[in-house]
Amino acid sequence: MLKTQKDAVERARDALRRSKIGELRRLTIESLGDDIALHGLVSTYYHKQLAQELVRIELHGQEVVNHVQVSHPLPMKE
Repeated sequence: MLKTQKDAVERARDALRRSKIGELRRLTIESLGDDIALHGLVSTYYHKQLAQELVRIELHGQEVVNHVQVSHPLPMKE
């Protein structure tokens, strides 16, 4: 991995760490050649999209491959 790609991964991680949404801070980032991939689990499609956009904006439009899965929480029993 080139230094510039390492820097991109770190910038992407930092963007998610700054989020006020805990689920986004737990996602993982990896380099896929020239692209950046997001991995992990969130509870809504909104959080999945938000994670992708936070990283994309931080990396100035670099390709982001979103492998984040959405798992809706089970309703609580009364």
